[in-house]
Amino acid sequence: MSKDPLLQPYQLKHLTLKNRIMATSHEPAYPEDGMPKARYRAYHVERAKAGLALTMTAGSATVSRDSPPVFNNILAYRDDVVPWLKDLTDACHEHGTAVMIQLTHLGRRTSWSKADWLPVVSPSHHREASHRSFPKKMEDWDIDRIIRDYADAAERMQAGGMDGIELQAYGHLMDQFWSPLTNELEGPYGGSLDNRLRFTFDVLSAIRARVGSEFIVGVRYTADECLPGGLTRADGLDISHRLKDSGMVDFLNVIRGHIDTDAGLTDVIPVQGMRNAPHLDFAGEVRAATGFPTFHAAKIPDLATARYAIESGKLDMVGMTRAHMADPHIVRKILQGREESIRPCVGANFCLDRIYQGGEAYCIHNAATGRELTMPHDIEPATVKRKVVVVGTGPAGLEAARVAAERGHEVVVFEAAANPGGQIRLTAQSERRREMMSIIDWRMEQCQEMGVVFRFNTWAEAEDVLAEQPDEVIIATGGLPHTDVLSEGNELVVSSWDIIAGDVKPGKNVLLFDDAGDHAALQAAEVLAASGAKVEVMTPDRSFAPEVMAMNLVPYMRSLQPLDVTFTVTFRLHSVVRDQAGLLARVGSDYGGVIKERHIDQVVVNHGTLPLDELYFDLKVQSANKGEVDYDALIAGRPQPAAPDGQFRLFRIGDAVSARNTHAAIYDALRLVKDI
Repeated sequence: MSKDPLLQPYQLKHLTLKNRIMATSHEPAYPEDGMPKARYRAYHVERAKAGLALTMTAGSATVSRDSPPVFNNILAYRDDVVPWLKDLTDACHEHGTAVMIQLTHLGRRTSWSKADWLPVVSPSHHREASHRSFPKKMEDWDIDRIIRDYADAAERMQAGGMDGIELQAYGHLMDQFWSPLTNELEGPYGGSLDNRLRFTFDVLSAIRARVGSEFIVGVRYTADECLPGGLTRADGLDISHRLKDSGMVDFLNVIRGHIDTDAGLTDVIPVQGMRNAPHLDFAGEVRAATGFPTFHAAKIPDLATARYAIESGKLDMVGMTRAHMADPHIVRKILQGREESIRPCVGANFCLDRIYQGGEAYCIHNAATGRELTMPHDIEPATVKRKVVVVGTGPAGLEAARVAAERGHEVVVFEAAANPGGQIRLTAQSERRREMMSIIDWRMEQCQEMGVVFRFNTWAEAEDVLAEQPDEVIIATGGLPHTDVLSEGNELVVSSWDIIAGDVKPGKNVLLFDDAGDHAALQAAEVLAASGAKVEVMTPDRSFAPEVMAMNLVPYMRSLQPLDVTFTVTFRLHSVVRDQAGLLARVGSDYGGVIKERHIDQVVVNHGTLPLDELYFDLKVQSANKGEVDYDALIAGRPQPAAPDGQFRLFRIGDAVSARNTHAAIYDALRLVKDI
């Protein structure tokens, strides 16, 4: 019997959970037509196969038609959800993993222009900043209808074989009733805390009348809104006791904060550079005060913290949700004594930021997550051993080397620099984004363990590659900053990379022209502003930094807004010339009719990269495939056409093809090399 706190079973009512690790409710936006079909099932089954005790689906499944699914949520208000849920739960149960689902009505946290175009409802007319809808103030018949909808949905979840349900009460309708900031109703559902909680207990009563007393029901809720005039810590402890004492709730899943703004959401679910497990002690206070089963998740990415949470008695079940997107096999690796091989979550939040922009959740450096039907988490060995040469040790090159080595091939990697990392090494110059280096460090450790040969400080020429007598050559040389974008004065500008790397000293009065909208511009702005420079970030787009996305933008704003930084949108830098005052920038607009001038002493341009592809073209004519990729085979997950004996195939990946992001580079490598 293991003494590891994380591997101890936990008894929740009649349900025995085989260990203390769970994935909390989250919506990766994989449903099809609102249903958790094959892709959704495969995502959860991958974690179940690896030993996860409890996987919670749907963050959150919506119970009513006037709660339209802005995150491609599961539609719990439809009867046809039941067989899809049954397929998912049965598949997870085969591996001994319990399955629950989160139910909600979004209230004002959605848009009236989605789905059936019904009015958004809430206990007041107050608009939520994030979703911008002005809600209808609920009437009595709205309340009655939605209570019935919750009960109907719970009955469907029970019919679908779920081990339990969780009601969502932070930022959604349920705690919009709780909070005095969002409840302006009169009568039985407004005013006193007793009245504001009445909706929740009416919902619980209706659910229990449908599913009985044995079906597991919990609540995930905010026990402190951290907002002036909102629910306080004392309110939260009071609510916690009331939930326990109701006899209708079986567990508490505690969070702290509010999610009605991007900044609030990011404090509840912190991103890289923010403190790990910031609300763990608070969740422990709730457990100590109530003595009731308590779950919690908020940036608990490592096993040391997770073990502490259980061993110290702060939690009964610890959520490692984003960590399992990075590596779904965490529990298996603990059991195998291979913790050092766990792919780390780096907190980049590519997963959550994508769904809040209407996309699907993907891990920044595990391209198989969410693609389990087509991409492997475990790499199968090849039947024939080959010689693979990779050029470049950025994320694309190292992923190619790792996967090729997992396949059992002989792998040699050339790198011009003294150290691996490519653009990730530049990213990690920012203290707040230092966690990104784990993307590189993990791959280097895996490659070295498998015997990959690295040749650093080597600028590979075509003859160096050919001397290796390769069967496969993969060019992952990345790109270099593209700054030649002005009609005049390109020789007078520097790149965002120059500033981040420290190769160019910041000016005093700086215009940063950002025509890429990615992290590099804002990282450069942080360096410039921290030096004391006056900084203007200018973009021709309607909004600045659109590629950074909501939650990652929050730390940048917190560092830049207190300094002398301004943001100018919808203007384009045309030219730069020298004058007696330093530099004169001429600025126009894509909308026409405007020309402005700026006197500055430094211009920084952020315009993505151009491929560093000379080696690729030097080798192209000598390769069997002339560098061609069969896209139909690539997309379908089939191998590329074979080369004749004695000839090598040539491919290029990542920014050596075109400027994209880290996830795209890693996905390029995985889906190409998994079949070599």
